[in-house]
Amino acid sequence: MITYVRGELAAVYEDRVVVDVGGVGYSVFTSVQTISLLPPVGNEVKLHTFLNVKEDAMQLFGFLTRDDLQVFRLLIGVSGIGPKGGQSILSVLTPDDLRFAVMSGDVKAISAAPGIGKKTAEKLIIELKDKLSIEDALEHAASGAESLPGQIQSGSVSGDAVQALTALGYGSTEALKAVKQVEITEGMEVEAVLKQALKYMMF
Repeated sequence: MITYVRGELAAVYEDRVVVDVGGVGYSVFTSVQTISLLPPVGNEVKLHTFLNVKEDAMQLFGFLTRDDLQVFRLLIGVSGIGPKGGQSILSVLTPDDLRFAVMSGDVKAISAAPGIGKKTAEKLIIELKDKLSIEDALEHAASGAESLPGQIQSGSVSGDAVQALTALGYGSTEALKAVKQVEITEGMEVEAVLKQALKYMMF
C-alpha cells in the first residue's frame, strides 16, 4: 500500500500529475480542484494516495489532505461510483461543497460532475447522508478559521435560518454556506442570523 508520495512535481496534465520521487516518476490521477492548488512544476509536493488495483493496471489517485482522501473513499464506497467517478465529482465540488450538497440533498450540484447522472447522485446522497453530518461539514469548512459558536442542527437558530432561506427560494447548499459564515453568538435571534447570511449572499 502506498500511503503517500512526496517529491518534485515533474509534470502536470489534465487529469494527473507526475511526481519524481528519488528518480522514479509516479503518475498520480488527481482532480481539477487538486491540480489548481498545486505549486508550479519543479516544486516539492506531497500527495496522500489511494492505490486502485485492476486486472490490467495499477492506478494511484492523489489528494492534498487526508480529509480529501477520506471523502474520496466514501464516494467510491457508493454502488456505481468508481475511482474515476469519485475524482470527477471532486473536480466540480470541493470536499466541503460535497458535504453541504449531501446534507441539503442537492442532486443538481452533484450530478453536474461528468459521468454522474441524477439517479447516481440521488443514490450517493442516500448512502452518504448517514456517514456525514452537518457538524462535520461546518468543522471542515471552518478549518483554519475561528470555530463557530453555533452549529447547524435541526431546530437550532442556524438551522431555522437555513430553512428560512430555502423557503425564500435559495438553494439548500447556498443557504448552508451563507449561514455557516455567520458568527452566531449566544442569544442571537433567527432574524439577525438571516440578515447577516443574506448579506453574504449578495456578494
